[in-house]
Amino acid sequence: MARGTDRQERFRELIERHRGIVFKVAHTYAWQADDREELAQEIAAQLWRAFPGYDPARPFPTWMYRIALNVAISFVRGNSRHRHHAVPLDEELHDQADGNAADHESDQQVRALHRFIHAQDPLNRALLLLYLEDRSYREMAEVLGISETNVATKISRLKQRIRNEI
Repeated sequence: MARGTDRQERFRELIERHRGIVFKVAHTYAWQADDREELAQEIAAQLWRAFPGYDPARPFPTWMYRIALNVAISFVRGNSRHRHHAVPLDEELHDQADGNAADHESDQQVRALHRFIHAQDPLNRALLLLYLEDRSYREMAEVLGISETNVATKISRLKQRIRNEI
């Protein structure tokens, strides 16, 4: 019985330390608050179910991203009918007074980047999330199950598309 308790405690500790991954993935793949909450819960449940197979010799964040992204991609596919609704209003930005023009332009660029990311297919969305998290190409390849060369090529193409579209 102590063995199960130790496993639960270790899981809790690792999840607490890296919980930001769950929230980042949920935010990247679900726009509505209810969907984000549901996705975060599903990711956490799947992490718990998969935890007995986790190899402690491998980095936990890489393992966690792999599972979280797979759950998120399945979630998006399962909820594809919801993908075509309008972009939610960012009330914080809407309520701010028109201040500095540079700040306003920067806010517009950030919103454009978010729209660009959300318009991508699940693999490219995952690549952008990992890239913005400063993950190495090696780690991205491991998380996504593709080669480092493929990661580099896809990232290069995404950067060019961002430059062209934003």
